[in-house]
Amino acid sequence: MQPGTVMTATLQPLRTIPVELERQPYPIVIGNGALDQLGQQLQLQGFKAGTRVLVVTNPEVQAHYGAAALASLQRADLDASTLVIEAGEDQKTQATVALIHDAAFERRLERGSLIVALGGGVVGDMAGFAAATWLRGIAVAQAPTSLLAMVDAAIGGKTGVNHPGGKNLIGAFHQPRLVLIDPCVLSTLPDREFRAGMAEVIKYGVIGDPLLFDELEAAAQRDPLAGLASLAAVGPELLDRLLQRSAAAKARVVAADEREAGLRAILNYGHTLGHVVETLCGYGTWLHGEAVAIGMVAAGEIALRMGLWSEADQERQKRLIEAAGLPTGFPPLSHESVWQCLQGDKKVKKGRIRFVLPTAIGRVAIRDDVNQEMILAIAADL
Repeated sequence: MQPGTVMTATLQPLRTIPVELERQPYPIVIGNGALDQLGQQLQLQGFKAGTRVLVVTNPEVQAHYGAAALASLQRADLDASTLVIEAGEDQKTQATVALIHDAAFERRLERGSLIVALGGGVVGDMAGFAAATWLRGIAVAQAPTSLLAMVDAAIGGKTGVNHPGGKNLIGAFHQPRLVLIDPCVLSTLPDREFRAGMAEVIKYGVIGDPLLFDELEAAAQRDPLAGLASLAAVGPELLDRLLQRSAAAKARVVAADEREAGLRAILNYGHTLGHVVETLCGYGTWLHGEAVAIGMVAAGEIALRMGLWSEADQERQKRLIEAAGLPTGFPPLSHESVWQCLQGDKKVKKGRIRFVLPTAIGRVAIRDDVNQEMILAIAADL
């Protein structure tokens, strides 16, 4: 489907998945046409008429959905305006966050005000970080427009920007007040971005939902040529299920471990070496989901060589990643640069690199005993 063509879909009742945090629980609301109810849903979360709202988005999303989002907010008598920032991972910087802070100042956002992130994971991360740091923290709502953001980035309160030395090294935990997911907006998402989101969906299957993995595998096998590499190939019914299952999986993990003290680390499956790929190849060269796909294959290979899981499971994972049109080979990078980048990863603890490694489809373990030689050998062999 070409960008600019809005998907027509049967309207359905909105479904709510709760993120049951002890201090500030919030809903994930999913359904076709949900974006038109953005203002109404914010009212249900306690935002009253006259609340100042800054919508942060990017040019592409603004062209397709900015007017609809703003109209919905205005129908709810919210005092809303829009800031358009440039898209792309290379724009995920402190300088861009400063633009959001400048707009917050110009539009007199107060502690009772709200920032709405309308876009993919990059917009969501930066708008969330700006909200976390403006006036020492104001509310943020996430209205994701990419598959990756819908199933992962918009949920859980991780916000931040990149540093030249590593991805997301600057950030804060700042939970949203609402996550609003409208599958219809995916109709204008480029296929490459859709495929990147499928990497995070596959991740959920490997780390804890073997039934989801089986369903994705079966869907890919029904049409090997199309696989899972586009919205059209996945179809509305499977899309609806994977959105709900992925969001519910993320919600459960976040509720159990809000600030990544333990269990939540499993969500980093594929991200350790994936972040190396993003950082060393230059932000934006590889989409986040593409790098995560490479990282998952690499983590599976580490697990295989350590005797943690079977060759058959590694092959199943690799085939499913390929069916989603995602890369599986590690780019040519020097051993020294890979190792130095790993040493700066957020997940390093007491100098030891922690990897999330699979032990079966649907089960993973966190290990800090992967030696340097094995990591570098796998990076060279993939």
